[in-house]
Amino acid sequence: MRIILFGPPGAGKGTQARLLEEREGYTQISTGDIIRSAMKNETPVGKEAKAYVEKGELVPDSVVRKLAEGAIADEGYDDFVLDGYPRTTQQAEWLTEFGAAHDAPIDVVISLEVPDDVIVDRLSKRRVHTKTGDTYHLEHNPPPDDVDPAHIIQRDDDKPATVRNRLAVYREETAPLEAYYEARGTLVTVDGVGGIEDIYDRITAALEAA
Repeated sequence: MRIILFGPPGAGKGTQARLLEEREGYTQISTGDIIRSAMKNETPVGKEAKAYVEKGELVPDSVVRKLAEGAIADEGYDDFVLDGYPRTTQQAEWLTEFGAAHDAPIDVVISLEVPDDVIVDRLSKRRVHTKTGDTYHLEHNPPPDDVDPAHIIQRDDDKPATVRNRLAVYREETAPLEAYYEARGTLVTVDGVGGIEDIYDRITAALEAA
């Protein structure tokens, strides 16, 4: 099965995609992870992406597409979960064309629905270790007692005002994307509020129904 999993920042896409990988055998394809890995391994496309990142610019669609194409092809065009991609209708149209060319259409698009206030609360309590990059949550996954508090910070983009701005941008960009997949009969909305296991059960039920 070919799955797209998307939702607002902090909706838990990455967590749920990893669970689907661990428990159901799907491969999680996160464009952010792919870009970082390609840059670290200094692949040709990675070097191309790094040139933009080092200048503080967004990696253009053309480069992201090359990476996504390679990742999907590596999985034999099946049994994958696209985590947070596509983000725009233009990207969705490319993905549709790419899938058609390889007889690999997207089967289901899961949209995690989470109210903005819940997202702000989740992300404002997120903390990052400056040395290791480990991520914590003050309520659900606090830093261990043996971790030096001086290394635990709140990222600027996790501060409430910034989160609300990110959400506004997300809503604006993804509204037409949801309409795109709804028109194709592949969009399924899933309640993204609650415990991780509860949300996972809703997602797997939606996949079974699809």
